Amino acid sequence: FYQPIVDINTHDCVGVESLLRWYHPQLGWIAPENFVAVAEESELILTLGEWVLQTACNQLIDWESEGISLETVSVNVSGKQIIVDDLAVTAKRVLDATGYSPNNILLELTENFIMNQNETAINRMHELRNLGFGLAIDDFGTGYSSLSYLKRLPITKLKLDKSFVTEIPDDRNDAAIAQAVLALGRSLDLPIIAEGIETKAAESFLSAEHCRLFQGFLYARPMPASDFTTFY
Repeated sequence: FYQPIVDINTHDCVGVESLLRWYHPQLGWIAPENFVAVAEESELILTLGEWVLQTACNQLIDWESEGISLETVSVNVSGKQIIVDDLAVTAKRVLDATGYSPNNILLELTENFIMNQNETAINRMHELRNLGFGLAIDDFGTGYSSLSYLKRLPITKLKLDKSFVTEIPDDRNDAAIAQAVLALGRSLDLPIIAEGIETKAAESFLSAEHCRLFQGFLYARPMPASDFTTFY
């Protein structure tokens, strides 16, 4: 499924996040939090992760043939794909198979994973960046980021976690954290995607703080590719 990302300055859809959904014949739709952890425990997450990336690339090719051009397409990446597998090798295989350029594909890694990695993992992130992929820290603000560590990473975007967004502007602590993250992004020249936007009040607050990219139910829920074509 794909959830739109909106540029608040133009109100255009400028990107999507690729999100896994599993339809089980007896249980119906199953959310990723109920099956990704199981895939992580085995090594199925490696096969699944490669399938997601290849599916996203093929979908982008189809959309571009229909005149749909996006500046950002986010794909969530498991830390296991970095540590156990060499994601740069897998990604290169996907690019060779699909013929797609990775310049507008954003690979998302959680903050907790990124801030606890060794030199090998950091080097692999640099290899992915050298291939042309963007790299984002997902759930930013929920972990324990060291700014000296952060500047060593080839990060191109930050995602403001929805836990700081849902109560904005009523919760003063959440508002202060959001302001700090946005100020950090400006200082490091890193665009911020604010996720979990559900109210006009949150949108107005973050827009006033010069956040440009928004994602959440206020704009659209995750949808199949065919529905996105109509939405766009």
